[in-house]
Amino acid sequence: MTVSTDRLRADADALAGEIVAWRRHLHRHPELSQGEHATAAFVAGKLEALGIEVHTGIAGTGVAGVLRAPAHRGPGLLLRADMDALPVQEVPGREYGSTVPGRMHACGHDGHVAMLLGAARLLAERRAALPQDVVLCFQPAEEGPGGAAPMIAAGVLDLVEIGSVWGIHLWSAFEVGTVHVRPGAMMAAQDEFEARLEGRGGHGAQPHTARDPLVAAAYGVTALQSIVARSVDPLEAAVVTVGAFESGSAPNVIPDEARLCGTLRSFSEEVRELLRRRVHEVLAGVAAAGGCTLAFELRPGYPATINDPRAAAHARAVAAEVVGSAGVREPRPMAAAEDFAYFLQQRPGALLFVGAGNVARGIDAPHHSPRFDIDEAALPRGAELWARLALTPQPFGGRGSE
Repeated sequence: MTVSTDRLRADADALAGEIVAWRRHLHRHPELSQGEHATAAFVAGKLEALGIEVHTGIAGTGVAGVLRAPAHRGPGLLLRADMDALPVQEVPGREYGSTVPGRMHACGHDGHVAMLLGAARLLAERRAALPQDVVLCFQPAEEGPGGAAPMIAAGVLDLVEIGSVWGIHLWSAFEVGTVHVRPGAMMAAQDEFEARLEGRGGHGAQPHTARDPLVAAAYGVTALQSIVARSVDPLEAAVVTVGAFESGSAPNVIPDEARLCGTLRSFSEEVRELLRRRVHEVLAGVAAAGGCTLAFELRPGYPATINDPRAAAHARAVAAEVVGSAGVREPRPMAAAEDFAYFLQQRPGALLFVGAGNVARGIDAPHHSPRFDIDEAALPRGAELWARLALTPQPFGGRGSE
């Protein structure tokens, strides 16, 4: 442990009250994607008070703070926190509950912002010991339509020479006091589709005079499940889920149209392209078999989140200084999606999960749930982890992963 990091644990613990207060302020005042104006102003104010170089208005509401090392010692690193909330109505009765009806920080982004602000404080106090430049990236719109790619396009990776990128996500399914990271695929690619099957309506007592899109769509829901079972290599992982089926309005009327909406999840580009193609083919086939026509729209989502293997190993070593070796775990890949993936396409790095669940305290609701919460004991550990990553010289870094 170096001179610059040996007091990090104590200093992070001393800062815990402020980090929790920041998180609760943000939790009370959630803002949806691309509308994070007050959140961005809050962040910029905290960074400016620390004497950190601040850039605002990046891709809309994005904010970046730059801490420059006293001497150029190689590529710097980017630490990213997402800022947006969700259109979820929080359960009532919480002391720090959302004050905005129908909006809630139901995925932990309020905690991410608070942790990165905590790391900013810890690093600002140690700027003379920085081994590399640091960009503190506060990103909008992770929940959709995505803020990572627009921030990259707006030049956030060019504020300094960036060699690696690091994200932290609080996770309620993992117990507080643990850090989870794996090499390779950490989270899935995500695409959505909408299919409209158009037939010819008629009387329910005379189905032979109609072309029933509802029956064709019902076959389609079942047939889509054969894609993973019969088209995807059994050693690969994939998900095809139909989440919406709309058709008809009366028990004795055959409708003119049926609508299906669904999501596709995959961990490799090959499987991703296979799912996109086969979903269209299967729905076109059942539509034709039912005498219907198909209007199909694919809505591409985030790519898979792929951790650089060397970055994952580096993160495990740093995390062990925060939670001990026994607290560092390797999770299975998750089928949820994350737009931090775009940063990882540009530079080597890793997305880490910091455990924020506590079953004994009833903090175990899934993400995006009205009951979602975090054990705030995770917040100073996340701040410490980010700070240690910034204060530890990188054994790699640069464009690509060569």
